[in-house]
Amino acid sequence: MNDTDQPTEANPRPRVAVVFGGRSSEHAVSCITAGSVMRAIDRSKYDVVPVGITLDGEWVLEADEPALLAVTDGRMPSVSAADGQAVVLLGSSSRGSLVTLSASEVPHTLGEVDVVFPLLHGPFGEDGTLQGLLEMAGIRYVGAGVLSSAVSMDKHYMKMIFQAHGLPVVPYAVLSPSEWAHDRSACAETVASLGYPVFVKPCRGGSSIGITKVSRPEGLEAAVELARTYDPKVLVEAAVESARELECGVLGSLTPGALPEVSVVAEIVVDPSREFYDFDAKYVSEEDAKLIVPAVMEEGDAVAVRRMAAQAFAAVSCEGLARVDFFVQPDGRLLLNEINTMPGFTPMSMFPRVWAASGVEYPELVDRLVQLALQRPTGLR
Repeated sequence: MNDTDQPTEANPRPRVAVVFGGRSSEHAVSCITAGSVMRAIDRSKYDVVPVGITLDGEWVLEADEPALLAVTDGRMPSVSAADGQAVVLLGSSSRGSLVTLSASEVPHTLGEVDVVFPLLHGPFGEDGTLQGLLEMAGIRYVGAGVLSSAVSMDKHYMKMIFQAHGLPVVPYAVLSPSEWAHDRSACAETVASLGYPVFVKPCRGGSSIGITKVSRPEGLEAAVELARTYDPKVLVEAAVESARELECGVLGSLTPGALPEVSVVAEIVVDPSREFYDFDAKYVSEEDAKLIVPAVMEEGDAVAVRRMAAQAFAAVSCEGLARVDFFVQPDGRLLLNEINTMPGFTPMSMFPRVWAASGVEYPELVDRLVQLALQRPTGLR
């Protein structure tokens, strides 16, 4: 942290703006994540300012009450403009300030922000858009930068980068809006070349929202149209049958000579009644998926997974944190599934669990991420 960015005498603790909600289909997941982080962050070290973004894109100052961001009686939390005061972020060359807005009052400055913890999942937050805003405002932030966030969110370009680095990926096809509109038969032929079954998913989405497993050509059109309700660009992947699903976490920076840290490897075992690890299995019905931390596997195989996770992290120039997901085929071959630059972050999510199993408990993990953000500059690096 530069001298100009040290906490002031009036505010001895760094101020952390926890930003959550957002315009994507993962709005509720983001709110749940924010509640967990707000509960865990060390209030003796940091001042916390909760900032919610509504589904319409309005920024509001939220109550510092994590319980309001929990699932209650099956109801998912959300950010409402009616629940908080409108707020904007004003930038400078070195740091920014939060300013509240009201139609009946003069704008009021809440104070400077030392670091933003952007807990947004999906488009309009995890995809480089918010990161670009923060870079322009000169504000440090937790997690991946603009380019890394953008390419990791877009599974098409993520796979291209992995392939360029010699990393194995699941065979795939991309259906662009133009191709789907003008030549569906060609799209169908492209998908058929992958072999059925396939998975059809929004290209820039997460939390398994909008994904369909398609076993026959007759089901392709409906699956593509469902995915297109979330993203006009659609990714189709060959199904990796009878594969183990493995994940591990990575922490690191772009500091020259600094190697990323990789957690233990974990495994997801999905109940056979489900076609795949879908949204309900992840967030609603916990008994439908078992998270095995650490995974039961040979040490040499675990080393290979962890090595490839570090390679994937470096390939997209990631910073801060990421969860890297894999498939292990029955013959033992390893395939990269994807990298998530802002993975699920509740204490029960896989990313915090693999780090807890690696000796880094949840509050310490939150603290390390804030410290990584405070130590790095904005701008080109």
